[in-house]
Amino acid sequence: MPVPLLTFYAGWEEHNALLRQALSGLADDQLSLAPADGLWSVRMLASHIIANRAWWFHSWMGVGAEELARFVDFDEGPDAETHDADELVAALDSSWANVASSLAGWTEADLPERFQGPTPNAAWERPWRTRRYIAWHVAEHDVHHGGEISLTLGMHGLNGLDM
Repeated sequence: MPVPLLTFYAGWEEHNALLRQALSGLADDQLSLAPADGLWSVRMLASHIIANRAWWFHSWMGVGAEELARFVDFDEGPDAETHDADELVAALDSSWANVASSLAGWTEADLPERFQGPTPNAAWERPWRTRRYIAWHVAEHDVHHGGEISLTLGMHGLNGLDM
């Protein structure tokens, strides 16, 4: 019997829970903390995680409801630096629900399926990526930027992700 991909990505769900816990209840000034001038704030990093999930899962693979589509540009424009903790946590929950639902419906046999980029890149190409690449890329992207959030919070005496 085929095993759902979510089984192999169980740690990702735990990482999302730790991320939402670290962000929950942060004040606006705490969300604006950055490790140094010119580097992304906690708020921007969290917004970028959410947007990246939507970009790859919805824009590339066409999965997730329109609810996920609204997060594609969550880290762009003037509103990107105004999301409060409640909004970020709700967006993490919503975007994770779409990712988890997708992973629960896919098996190893689905990994080779290819998807073409929805828009041209800087070289005006629309590259192809497999579902295997996309799922792993989004997972490692979440972990990378989640680590940045944790480090930034810790640098400022706040609790990061309690791994």
